Amino acid sequence: MDQDVNDIKPDIVSMINDRQEVTFNELRSFAASLNITEDMLRRNLKELEAANTIASRSSGGIMTYYVLQNENVLRRIVIVEDDKNINKLMALSIGKGFDITQMYDGKEALDKIKFEKPDLVILDLMLPGLDGLEICQSIKRTASLSDIIVIIVSAMDATMNRFKGIKYGADYYIKKPFDPVELRSLVTIFLKKKGKKFDPLVDLPNEGKISDAVEKAVKGNDDNYELGKVHVEGLAEFAQRFGTDSGITILRLVSQLLQDKVRERGTDIFVGFLNGDDFVIAGSQNKIEKLVPDIKGEFTAVLPFIYQSEGYKPIELGIDDIYGADTPKLNLIYTPIEKDFLMAKRSEILKSKGDKSYIGSYTYDELRRMFGSENLDITITRGQGGVRLSIGKGSRQEE
Repeated sequence: MDQDVNDIKPDIVSMINDRQEVTFNELRSFAASLNITEDMLRRNLKELEAANTIASRSSGGIMTYYVLQNENVLRRIVIVEDDKNINKLMALSIGKGFDITQMYDGKEALDKIKFEKPDLVILDLMLPGLDGLEICQSIKRTASLSDIIVIIVSAMDATMNRFKGIKYGADYYIKKPFDPVELRSLVTIFLKKKGKKFDPLVDLPNEGKISDAVEKAVKGNDDNYELGKVHVEGLAEFAQRFGTDSGITILRLVSQLLQDKVRERGTDIFVGFLNGDDFVIAGSQNKIEKLVPDIKGEFTAVLPFIYQSEGYKPIELGIDDIYGADTPKLNLIYTPIEKDFLMAKRSEILKSKGDKSYIGSYTYDELRRMFGSENLDITITRGQGGVRLSIGKGSRQEE
């Protein structure tokens, strides 16, 4: 009897299914409303994950849960890793419920991929026969293969190779030594998530979660809590010069850098995305003070490779920049949002709605106003064709 009372698995699945994704904090509040303890909630979640009904992933410092599709067909995965022990660990990390093929040679693997057309490929970079970046590029440039999800897992210099991987179409880059739980959750959510396709860029915490961070900054009494934005300076000019796909590549790079650093620093730092050229950071001021220089330093280190990929010739080679002095320059700018500024903007928005109380969740337009980002240079949207970047303001947008 007691077990039946505490079994809220159907309610959890229904809640996640309705919203597409639900955070642990939201589930905890829901369980508390039913007088279900946190321990019992965790047990329910663990049982649902063991049954492959849901999957979880820490994204932007928030544990998020997704409902998985109930499929009769096994999704096919090819692991390409020449170290047999690591290859085996990858297969064990992914676990049951997939048709896994393990490959050890790059050229043989690409032939296998072209013939079998798997759903997902996990790639090391240093491989005999053909390197991982060449395999990734070949997959994404071949129309019949381009929908294959590619996850790169490598110990090679992430500063350069993460960018190259994303540039060549990789869906995600994981540094070695990898976290088996992270690999499994990524693979599962990429392949089995119910509803809209998972995308690590636009699936950062949404406007509802950013709204919660705003309310905490406005109403909280923690003097050490900081809310700020990371602006990708020069992105619109860069995308105009080199194309919108190049602009999206930069955003994907910054997104993955942020998520990696948040994971390293701890889950009490929150990261969101304002669907333009601004990201949101919230959390302990002390940790943010250490996080921001790390992100900016790594981004600065990768800039030479970004420019080289677009035809820029480094000055140390004695060759002038082929695009001239007006080459668009990229930079990351971090700006803390002062509480007084945030409160003033928030009051304006609530006044315009005729409501002085919290409205539940702000729209992206309202959030951009509160972060001083209303004059967008770019906008990110997602449709059936995937993520798209638009350049320009208002109705004068350039696809």
